[in-house]
Amino acid sequence: MKILIIRLSSIGDIVLTTPIVRCIHEQLKNIEIHYLTKSSFASVLISNPHIKKVHTLEDNASTLVKELQEEKFDLVIDLHKNFRSYNIRSKLGVRGFSFPKLNFKKWLLVNFKINKLPQIHIVDRYFKAVEKLEVVNDYEGLDYFIPKNEEVDLRTLPLTHQKKYIAFVIGATYYTKRLPVEKIISICKKIQQPIILLGGKEDINNGIAIAQALGINVYNACGKYSLNQSAFLIKQAHKVITHDTGLMHIAAAFNKDIISIWGNTLPDFGMTPYLRDDKKFFIAQVDHLSCRPCSKLGFQKCPKKHFKCMQLIDENTITKMILDSK
Repeated sequence: MKILIIRLSSIGDIVLTTPIVRCIHEQLKNIEIHYLTKSSFASVLISNPHIKKVHTLEDNASTLVKELQEEKFDLVIDLHKNFRSYNIRSKLGVRGFSFPKLNFKKWLLVNFKINKLPQIHIVDRYFKAVEKLEVVNDYEGLDYFIPKNEEVDLRTLPLTHQKKYIAFVIGATYYTKRLPVEKIISICKKIQQPIILLGGKEDINNGIAIAQALGINVYNACGKYSLNQSAFLIKQAHKVITHDTGLMHIAAAFNKDIISIWGNTLPDFGMTPYLRDDKKFFIAQVDHLSCRPCSKLGFQKCPKKHFKCMQLIDENTITKMILDSK
């Protein structure tokens, strides 16, 4: 059987589909799995041994559809479930499965603070899409495979960071998912251990400001490494402090101890770190804030202009989680 799995974006969401990819491949006989995603996210999947081929969505969707039609898939599993993925599914004209996206219940929570969401992680909801195939979750967690040529030689790091360090993921797609720079500086000062700052090119200036304020304890790696290289630095870290972002889920794939910081969104949406050992992560958030969640995704500025969901994060709790453990 030839199966196409669709999840177009983004990094974290794609990583969260890896258990279903693995379980399909290991539990069904004579299976060939293909995966469709946006070209900018192909590196997340390219080394996954359970996937035969990664197809990428570029600007020309008609060329893609023709390519997919030539593959003659037997089944499409849509783990994105939006108009674009539905349109691709319909043009392939084969049997397809999807999962409960719960958009109305998310809308209720965002707009009226009425929480009717089931306490089920999105990974477990994904498995609803393959119930008819009798594929079940093996509860072995997430997968992330780093190509050998993208591993980082730790000897190229500052001498202070070559043996043991904390990874601090300072980036996130939306402003309202990121701690203010001054709070990150304050947390790092309290930790007083070697810290590597991780993020994309858009986080370089914030990384510079943090590193300049803290000296040799902090190494600013933002924008210096590819996604897979950043993943390797996450894998080698002693512990990980991170916003709700793609590298958080990559850290979960490596079963790291995670301090997960949440701003305008809520863990109730079902996107917390998915670990084999749920005692290995801690959620840092401001409880009982009447304006949370203001969005299921995020904004580039606080709609209320006070940004309490991040400004009131308890720094001491975060540092205690780092300093109290060996």
